[in-house]
Amino acid sequence: MPSGLPAPPLPGRRIVVLGSTGSGKTTLAATLARRLGVPHVEMDALHWDPGWTEAPLDVFRERLACALAGDAWVVDGNYSKVRDIAWGRADTLVWLDYPLSLILWRLVRRTTARVVTRVELWNGNRESLRGAFFSRDSLFVWALQTYRRRRIEYTTLPRQPEYAHLQMIRLPSPTATRRWLARIPAPSPQDRATIPS
Repeated sequence: MPSGLPAPPLPGRRIVVLGSTGSGKTTLAATLARRLGVPHVEMDALHWDPGWTEAPLDVFRERLACALAGDAWVVDGNYSKVRDIAWGRADTLVWLDYPLSLILWRLVRRTTARVVTRVELWNGNRESLRGAFFSRDSLFVWALQTYRRRRIEYTTLPRQPEYAHLQMIRLPSPTATRRWLARIPAPSPQDRATIPS
């Protein structure tokens, strides 16, 4: 981070991690949850049922509302159809505002690894070569289509009255993210003892 600029603030206890597809939301959210000693909630795991079937909207909303019922958590995801739940209950937004070139490179690397290893993502779903690279639903197409829109949304939406309670932390590079994470203290042993497993 350039000298002279103030360091991003530390987060609260109910945090939404945002960013374009492939930016590293889930990795950061999981790391942040471990650092803070709070549960990590992955929206994709609540949204995707077996066979890459989208959960019905009412089911998805209920799942997320239950997952975010606690006093402290970190959730990652960009789903606008549940934004009122996640943002409404959060106190902090962490936005990975990385360059598109970096996001696409990370997406290639991540997707290739998932296809090769056949790792299970959520509810038995796995990425395939065709679906990942040669489909109209490809994440690369999605990233290109939504990158600019996300940047506009995450610049303007937090200014709306219903989100005035939120603190926005914008991280423009992986280096800025690493420096920010390094400033967050780990929970004390007493705090860890009160964290549900």
